[in-house]
Amino acid sequence: MPHPPVPARRTLLTLLAAGPAASALGGPAAAPARAASGTTATPASGTTAPTAPGVTVPGIVKALPAEHFTVRGTNAEARFDAFGDAGLLTPNDRFFVRNHTTTPVLDAADWRLTLWGDGLHGRGPVHFSYGQLRDLPSVTRTALIECAGNGRSLYTSQQGEPVTGTSWTLGAVGAARWRGVRLSDVLHRAGIARDAVALQPRGLDAPYVSGGVDHGRVRRPLPVAKAFDDVILAYEMNGEPLPYDHGYPVRLVVPSWVGIASIKWLGDIEVSTRPLTSPWSTDWYRLFGPAHPEGGSEPIGRQTLKSAFHLPFGAALEAGRTHRLTGRAWSALAPVRSVEVSTDGGARWRPARLLDTPRRNGWVRWSAPWRPHRTGPVTLLSRTTDTAGNTQPERAVHNTQGYLFNAVVRHPVTVA
Repeated sequence: MPHPPVPARRTLLTLLAAGPAASALGGPAAAPARAASGTTATPASGTTAPTAPGVTVPGIVKALPAEHFTVRGTNAEARFDAFGDAGLLTPNDRFFVRNHTTTPVLDAADWRLTLWGDGLHGRGPVHFSYGQLRDLPSVTRTALIECAGNGRSLYTSQQGEPVTGTSWTLGAVGAARWRGVRLSDVLHRAGIARDAVALQPRGLDAPYVSGGVDHGRVRRPLPVAKAFDDVILAYEMNGEPLPYDHGYPVRLVVPSWVGIASIKWLGDIEVSTRPLTSPWSTDWYRLFGPAHPEGGSEPIGRQTLKSAFHLPFGAALEAGRTHRLTGRAWSALAPVRSVEVSTDGGARWRPARLLDTPRRNGWVRWSAPWRPHRTGPVTLLSRTTDTAGNTQPERAVHNTQGYLFNAVVRHPVTVA
């Protein structure tokens, strides 16, 4: 597979310095990863990422055609209405991009993962190269990645409540088949201590600077209990090496949790015997506002539940003919049990047909026929209930940063 071209104007990143330590598997420690800067690296055999189609937005490598994406600053939201022709898995080239800074272009041949902290038996850093990770027993998990702020703009447009942050509609979510190594296997090989309680994975993207404050590289605490449950270090996405924008060469995948937990371009993991914090668990990714504790909630972990139509807002539908309404439903709390739709603004509900077998950490496609007779504006709604009994409410509980929107979405269309 050819090595992808390096985007222009890429900033050289200064990454972890190599510390004196033996490799976790007895081999030599790999050199620190680096970002390319106007040159094309020559990777080791079997370590190339897929060819990039070109840069259309500074800081994002892959092409972002308008029919599939809406660019939002350093991010690219997938158009949810365009998912109608996609299968259960979101194609790599149509997966949303959430970047705090810019996508680093790294060489797997130079990459290494460093584990360190007082939660390791030896207390010293332990290193894994890309090849050493790939030599470990692999697992494959199908899981959604969803930004904590997915649906954020609906707090304002639908509930009239102000929020801060990227104005996502519903497309900051995607499903992929991830292949990699269990984080628990890596922790065991690194010598995790019995009294370790927290991890702090950190990415290799550039430090995040906001309001003149350098917050450092993206990092967020993860409880050891979750790490030993179902978290993997992924190096493949839908049967291909991770694309640059999605974490190449290695990322975390933390099923059912908010997307910030699935750190991309993973560089190191602190293992600690005490709780850890970062700005991504103190300043952000907590719930603030009158409905929440003074000083904010605990850092958010699990995502919530949603459903949506494969239709643009404001779509025009013809009266007097039968339309097949389709959409998707998902819950991070339990598998989907049912989906209901309303074509009269919520006065009456009827069941939709589920087109897929509901599974943990996944979504289902659904459909419902509708034959409108009257012309004019109509509000469509869909509502998910999962097997744990959670149902989308009419209103989401407001928080000032607009996280975890879970209300029934009021979807306007026009019958003509």
